[in-house]
Amino acid sequence: MTIASVDRTIQLITTGETVGSTCSPDLATAPWEFDSGTPGYGPGSSMGDVIPTGSPRQGELPERYRTAFTEELRASIRAAKETLGDRVLVLGHFYQRDEVLQHADFVGDSFQLAQAARSHPEAEAIVFCGVHFMAETADLLSGPEQAVILPNLAAGCSMADMADIDSVTECWEQLEDLYGTEPDADGRVPVIPVTYMNSSAALKGFCGEHGGIVCTSSNAETVLEWAFERGQRVLFFPDQHLGRNTAKAMGVSLEQMPMWNPRKPLGGSTAEELDDARVILWHGFCSVHRRFTVDQIATARIEHPGVRVIVHPECPMPVVDAADEYGSTDYIRKAIAAAPAGSTFAIGTEINLVQRLAAQHPEHTIFCLDPVVCPCSTMYRIHSGYLAWVLEGLVGTAERPAEVINRITVSADVAGHALVALERMLAAKPPASVVEPVETPVVAAPGVSRADTVVSAEA
Repeated sequence: MTIASVDRTIQLITTGETVGSTCSPDLATAPWEFDSGTPGYGPGSSMGDVIPTGSPRQGELPERYRTAFTEELRASIRAAKETLGDRVLVLGHFYQRDEVLQHADFVGDSFQLAQAARSHPEAEAIVFCGVHFMAETADLLSGPEQAVILPNLAAGCSMADMADIDSVTECWEQLEDLYGTEPDADGRVPVIPVTYMNSSAALKGFCGEHGGIVCTSSNAETVLEWAFERGQRVLFFPDQHLGRNTAKAMGVSLEQMPMWNPRKPLGGSTAEELDDARVILWHGFCSVHRRFTVDQIATARIEHPGVRVIVHPECPMPVVDAADEYGSTDYIRKAIAAAPAGSTFAIGTEINLVQRLAAQHPEHTIFCLDPVVCPCSTMYRIHSGYLAWVLEGLVGTAERPAEVINRITVSADVAGHALVALERMLAAKPPASVVEPVETPVVAAPGVSRADTVVSAEA
C-alpha cells in the first residue's frame, strides 16, 4: 500500500525497514533540533543554499511539544481547533507533511491559500502552514484586524531569498541608466518588473511601485502578455526557470533571455545583449525542482513503458522539454484526476505532494521522478508540534492568557504597493477561449481534511 506520509517513509528508510535513500540522514531528526544551531534552511532539498544574514529564526519550542507523541499532538490540535471554532483558519500548502496537513481547513498552493485567507474575514487568526512569503501574502490579502501566524519562523524559502530588495533595486537602477525611462512610440516603457508569487512582500511592493505585476506558475503566460503590452522588456524574478520556460513557449528566443547575476556588472551581460533582450531572467531557482534531470526521465521511460511524465515549470528547461507536459501543482492534480484508470505517471515536483497523490489515486501508478526522498527543506520545518503550540497559544489557559505567537505582518509602506501588484495580477485574465476552470483550494470537511482521510486509510 502506498504510504502518503513522507515523514513515515523517511523514518522507515532510516531504520532500514524499507528500501530507499534520502538526501540527508538529518531528515529523520525533529526540526526543532536545528532552530538554535547554525543558521540554515535545514535538511532537505535546500540545505546547500546559503541563507541570508538576518533571516528569521525560531526560538526554542516548549518542551511539552518537543516530547509529545504524535497522537498527543493530534489530540491537542483538534481540541484547540474545536475550542476556537471559526475564530481560527488553518491553511496548509500542498508540500506540507501529512501529519500537519490533516488539520488544515483549506489545502492548496500559495495563491489559492491567500485567496482562502481573503475570503474568510470571520477568522481572527489565520495559521499558515507554509513558508514566510506565503504568510506575508496572506497578511496582505486578509483584513487588518486578522492575525496571520507562521508556526515556525525558520520556514523561509531559498528561492525567494535569492532576490532581495537591495539587489533588485540596484539592478533596476543599472537598467534605467542603460535604457532610460521614456516610452517608445507605442507607449511601452523600456522595462516592466514581474515577480513570481514566491518572493518577499518587499519585491511585490517594488513591482507595484514601478508599474509591474505578480504572477503564479499557472498564469505566468497571461502575466507576461500583460507586461509585453506595456513594456518593451520584462525583468523577471526570482525564478529563472519559470520565466525561461514560459517565455520560450511564447516564442521568445533564448538569445533574447539573458541572465542577470546580481554579483556581476550589468548582471554578467553586455549592454548590447541587454538592449536586444525581451526577458531578463534573475539568477534564482527552486532547489526542489532543480533536482529533476533528463536522465531521470529517460530511466522512467525505460522502466515504465507508456509512462506520462509531468513536471513543474520551475524545473530546468531541458527537463521541461523532455517531459510530456508541464504545469502548476493544480495542473498536475487535475491531470491525474482526469486520467483513465491504470495510467502511470512520473511526476517532477515536491515529494509530499507526489506521495499524497499516489495514495489518493490507487487506480494509477504514480511515482516521483527523483528516487531519492528529499522534501522541501523549509516546508519541512513546520511540524505538528509547532502547530499545537501556536493553536494552544490562541486558546490560552488559566495560568497563561491567550496570545498570538509568531505573527507575520507587512509594513504599511510596503503593503500598499504590493497590493497594487497583486490586484493587477487578479485583473489580468486569459482570453475566454483558454480560460481554465477556476483553481480553488481543497476544502476540508469539519474536523477532517483530504490528507487526514489518506492517513486514516493507510493506518
